[in-house]
Amino acid sequence: MFESHSQAIYEMLGADLTGVDSELLQNAHSEHQTTGKPLADVLLDVGFLGLSELLQRVATHLGWEYLPASEGVVTPELTAAITPEMARNYGVVPCFVDARRIDLLAIDPFNHQIVDDLSFSLGLEVRLVVTDPSIVTALVKQHYGEDKTSLADLLREIEPDSFAANESDISVTDLESLAGQTPIIRFVNLVLAQAIRDQASDIHFEPFEHEFKIRYRIDGALYDMTPPPRQLALPIASRIKVLANLNIAERRIAQDGRIKITLAGRAVDLRVSTLPTQFGESVVLRVLDQSAVQLDLAQLGMPENVMVGVAEIIQRPNGIFIVTGPTGSGKTTTLYSGLRAINTTEVKILTAEDPVEYEIDGIMQVPVNAQIGLTFAAALRSFLRQDPDVIMVGEIRDLETAQVSIQASLTGHLVLSTLHTNDATGAVTRLIDMGVEPFLIASTLEAVLAQRLVRRICPQCRSAYQPDDDLLHQAGIERHLVGNRPFYRGNGCSHCHHTGYLGRRGIFEWLRMTEPIRELVLLRAPTLQLRQKAIALGMRTLRDAGLCAVLDGDTTLEEILKYT
Repeated sequence: MFESHSQAIYEMLGADLTGVDSELLQNAHSEHQTTGKPLADVLLDVGFLGLSELLQRVATHLGWEYLPASEGVVTPELTAAITPEMARNYGVVPCFVDARRIDLLAIDPFNHQIVDDLSFSLGLEVRLVVTDPSIVTALVKQHYGEDKTSLADLLREIEPDSFAANESDISVTDLESLAGQTPIIRFVNLVLAQAIRDQASDIHFEPFEHEFKIRYRIDGALYDMTPPPRQLALPIASRIKVLANLNIAERRIAQDGRIKITLAGRAVDLRVSTLPTQFGESVVLRVLDQSAVQLDLAQLGMPENVMVGVAEIIQRPNGIFIVTGPTGSGKTTTLYSGLRAINTTEVKILTAEDPVEYEIDGIMQVPVNAQIGLTFAAALRSFLRQDPDVIMVGEIRDLETAQVSIQASLTGHLVLSTLHTNDATGAVTRLIDMGVEPFLIASTLEAVLAQRLVRRICPQCRSAYQPDDDLLHQAGIERHLVGNRPFYRGNGCSHCHHTGYLGRRGIFEWLRMTEPIRELVLLRAPTLQLRQKAIALGMRTLRDAGLCAVLDGDTTLEEILKYT
């Protein structure tokens, strides 16, 4: 319950300890951080509070009314006050309405965007009412049903010729008209809802000369969706730009924006990027669904020694900790999880990001903007005057950012950042290549974590097999070492979209900067020598970590060969 609002509930209860056991609250919060289970559920499970008392406190904290028994208050006359689409998207059901005001039972009363959006849409004062979220979910389903419209069904209702337009000389008014037509609004909403339901990380809208493709990225792989007619490319791109507050008339340069929407009762952020191409604007949306991401170190699947090492590093008063890997390998999630673990009243945390991906209560987050001079390095310099304890830099891209990060570390701050290198030892060489003096790296860098995300085998269609000698040879495994031990792969089923994979897991390479490693850094040793020394001192490489995942039956040899 209230999955993405655990921090707000913790602060709410901590601020008013009336009838609250502070030690029990702290233990419950620790369990939430360790297990990733919503704090509200932990509190209810241990009997810390009853459901009614918790909901009453939430209502008082948010300034809304609390309704202990919502059965019987919803009538057909009341449900007619909002459309089924509104009810399902925002997770609300009316319990009172008159000429000026409407009261709505809400699945997520913390989401104030419901009030802003529906006040505008309905032309009424909107008030939220707090009650058991499971009851509201059942009421939405009971009174408004489920939206079973598919993309194919909706496309059959659209007449493509009505959207045909000469893209080169269309006016802003016509663009706004196209973007505001009901079929386009419904289509874009359905694409977004289906992507979030399928747990897609990115949505691609791609115009070509004779077709218009929509693709979802799920577990790192792209999948084609039902393609709409080519004539819908311009109105769909325009609709997304309207939602993201971008310049709808500007189609010659790339634009970046953000959309905040509510789907199925929960707030979802979408990062929007447009790119002018030969046949129109390519639009890519990054889905930032905080309730679907476990920002908790214990939930990242790290081996015990790596998790203990990371937990120890982020508690240090100063030094630099770098997470490295390619785009989409989960670096930011790892850093956010570390920040959440140390995010307490006693610690001042500042982050500089491009852009801010997840908003975390209690942390000052700054989006960098190079166009106005707010670069990573400029933000870092300002941070040093803000009395921080911990600083996170989205990425060390140049010598200036690296130098200011080192300066911050030397003046008593813990600095967390990312780099794009293939492995952990490559991060050291990359910093030297940027122009950082080896003695500064040796004195400030505390650890490097390299990581990859590999797809998990679908548990529903997993089956054992024996790999051939050629595949084992590519992986560097000798046949006699595995004997008849079974390997696994997915055959493909409806649960995994017939791919054989469902979900992802991390594999990690942990490099702790020990004295022997620091001595090699001072000597400007090449990456290979650093790597050999680290392995001799006990570092498990990404390839070895991947092979362990294969032998555990979590992933396939093909995935490990692809990513390591």
